[in-house]
Amino acid sequence: MANTKRTDSKGRVLKTGESQRKDGRYVYKYQDIHGESKFLYSWRLNPTDPLPKSKRECKSLREKEKELQRDLYDGIDSSGKKITVCQLYEKQNALKPDVRKNTEVGRSYLMKILKEDKLGSMAITSVTVSDCKNWAIRMKKNGYSYQTINNYKRSLKASFYMAVNDDLIRKNPFNFNLNDVLTDDTKRKEILNKEQVNKLLEFVENDRTYKRYRNEIIILLNTGLRISELCGLTDKDIDFEKGFISVNHQLLKDKDGYRLTEPKTECGIRKIPMLDVTRKAIQEQMEIRKEIKRVSVVGHSDFLFYTHQGQPTYGEIYSSTFSNLVKKHNKMYKDDILPPVTAHILRHTFCTRMANAKMTPNNLQYIMGHKNITMTLGYYTHASCESAMEEMMSLAV
Repeated sequence: MANTKRTDSKGRVLKTGESQRKDGRYVYKYQDIHGESKFLYSWRLNPTDPLPKSKRECKSLREKEKELQRDLYDGIDSSGKKITVCQLYEKQNALKPDVRKNTEVGRSYLMKILKEDKLGSMAITSVTVSDCKNWAIRMKKNGYSYQTINNYKRSLKASFYMAVNDDLIRKNPFNFNLNDVLTDDTKRKEILNKEQVNKLLEFVENDRTYKRYRNEIIILLNTGLRISELCGLTDKDIDFEKGFISVNHQLLKDKDGYRLTEPKTECGIRKIPMLDVTRKAIQEQMEIRKEIKRVSVVGHSDFLFYTHQGQPTYGEIYSSTFSNLVKKHNKMYKDDILPPVTAHILRHTFCTRMANAKMTPNNLQYIMGHKNITMTLGYYTHASCESAMEEMMSLAV
């Protein structure tokens, strides 16, 4: 019987499923895990074969077959090799469509970054740890902060874990520590010391322009509220009888207008005890509010804080106000300047003060609305020479 084995143009015997086209290209036909016919292509049969002139570098057919057999043995879906990083991230987001607007905006921004970077168009099976590390380095060169890069890395790591669980890839290329690649240059959270707090309060008490913001500053310094939570406070959130402020929503404003949403995290729903100074500031603000003709927004006209025009206040107002306040103070008192003041710094100041006063971490975590205790514990290491001296004096025999 004649030998019917197929050979290539060089007379080499081809294996089952292998063939060679008239243009010299090698083909391997196989069935994927779903029973569908698929094909592998290469201009070389073996790794030692020379690459035809003007052809792009590629793995040999036999190398591709070997990888394929390994994929099939491990249950890896080889059809997933065509999925790009952008498509993978989009697929993950589609599994959790009902998210807050801020999360939606963040997703869109990361997708935009991926589309503009070469990583986004890469097939997920070709992405290596080195590719991911180089992406992080490019992000840094493009001006993104360490914390932002780390947040985006965490999102992409979750996407690739989904690919691992779906048997599209074996390993997660984003499973590395970012500080092995980039220096963590995150600035330490700034706070105001006791002297600076007193200086700030004294200034707003006596300044005609900024006196109207005194109550907001006092409440922020004595509750640790986020600015959006402060802006969202309404009459029904204040319980003078039991001495609590209920936090169960926040007021935000963007190009689409005002919106009332749940707090930043589930842990943000909480009740904050009112100190006497807080109670007094709220009562005083309620008296001031009587003089303002208020506009109803998102079904409410009983917010605690309003602008002169009767619109509820929102975060950006305080960003510019506090910045201008500090500029005015420092221009008047050049030898006794204040550091930058933001609503977030006032929140950090409150948290650090409570930590230094030995409030238990769990209680402080609850009051701050932190999602995890690690964030809260960071404030217990936010020491200063003043807090160190105070504690040493109390421990001295």
